[in-house]
Amino acid sequence: MKMGDVAKDLTAGTVGGAAQLICGHPFDTIKVKLQSQPTPLPGQPPKFAGAIDAVKQTIAAEGPRGLYKGMGAPLATVAALNAVLFTVRGQMEALLRSAPGVPLTVNQQVVCGAGAGVAVSILACPTELIKCRLQAQSSLLTSGSGATAVKYSGPMDVARQVLKSEGGPRGLFKGLVPTMAREVPGNAAMFGVYEALKQYLAGGQDTSSLGRGSLILAGGLAGASFWVSVYPTDVVKSVLQVDEYKNPKFSGSIDAFRKILKAEGVKGLYKGFGPAMARSVPANAACFLAYEVTRSSLG
Repeated sequence: MKMGDVAKDLTAGTVGGAAQLICGHPFDTIKVKLQSQPTPLPGQPPKFAGAIDAVKQTIAAEGPRGLYKGMGAPLATVAALNAVLFTVRGQMEALLRSAPGVPLTVNQQVVCGAGAGVAVSILACPTELIKCRLQAQSSLLTSGSGATAVKYSGPMDVARQVLKSEGGPRGLFKGLVPTMAREVPGNAAMFGVYEALKQYLAGGQDTSSLGRGSLILAGGLAGASFWVSVYPTDVVKSVLQVDEYKNPKFSGSIDAFRKILKAEGVKGLYKGFGPAMARSVPANAACFLAYEVTRSSLG
């Protein structure tokens, strides 16, 4: 694979990542707030009645900017994440391709997606931890007004506090196991579905001639398949990453899974699923379209 191809994948992945984040971040904020809200006491209603209520309360308390909380950390790295994701996938495509220019099968794309998922997990874990702490802190506040109890002033402050008081760099990798358990099968499903849909929409012809509408449809549905396949893992990751360091509620992924299941049933593992799905379709449609258009404009 020529260096030119790596550079193209890096550039196109970066543009795709930025498009994905701008489209999807408000949905992601609501998803994390719903996932991480404390289990209500018996007879008490939960803090948020649902996604719409969470949006209303967030805007009432913090204004529209509240929906873009925690965007600094992913904006700084989402470009890198998608650049890594698409570049590693491109490298794996080159390894698996039987001859230059031969399109890959759906199964080969599944393998490429899984490999890219491994690489991206290492970058994603600290970013997700910072993002989740910032997004969740307003729903975890105990003081009535909330103004006095803000723990983190921004992404760098989260990183500083975690490094200082949660075991150094290891603290930033809390939740790595569920992050990998999300990214590997999730990306395998996403790239497999994307390729399968492109081949179906092209009707046996070359997929490179597909129009923007087809790419938006394939990208949106591919993104949805990511979340459908791994959503409970994401809930486990979120609760572990916002868990207290000194007196944790959960000893690890399996413990968190069991406790959520026991306290809230299967429903607890799908908290915030609505906003996650509502986000994944437009955000991934934007990501794949931006990636494909940038990649082809680079020649």
